[in-house]
Amino acid sequence: MNTIVGTYECKVDAKGRLLLPAPLKKQLATSLQHGFVLKRSVFQACLELYPMEEWNLMMQKINKLNRFVKKNNDFIRRFTAGVKVVEIDALGRLLVPKDLVIFASISKDVVFSSAVNIVEIWDKELYEKSIDGQDMDFADLAEEVMGNTNDDNGIS
Repeated sequence: MNTIVGTYECKVDAKGRLLLPAPLKKQLATSLQHGFVLKRSVFQACLELYPMEEWNLMMQKINKLNRFVKKNNDFIRRFTAGVKVVEIDALGRLLVPKDLVIFASISKDVVFSSAVNIVEIWDKELYEKSIDGQDMDFADLAEEVMGNTNDDNGIS
């Protein structure tokens, strides 16, 4: 698993193309030849860019679901809705399909935000709202999510 680091801003052109910032492109260099999967986020009004290797790992998990369980089938359908295989061209641009531009309300300014092994792509205004903290107390969230997690030496 590749860990992607950083938050980067760019602009989208009239055709829906995003120029990947150089530091992000460098981190994704080993994935450029294999391509990417771009999809709607499950929880937010943003897009998720999966390097193909990461997408294949996710699909291995999903393929283990029993398709004769209705909830599983419904989940698979919703999770894969709008999924597109995309490439980054020689100039470092990513073309975002129109339906995904509309889903994520991408207008002019865009934020690429690392999310461990994938990259979230946000309209800048929506990204700023999502991290402003007015809808949650981040300290409480951090304690709830990470508070009981210790590695082998007892450090969280």
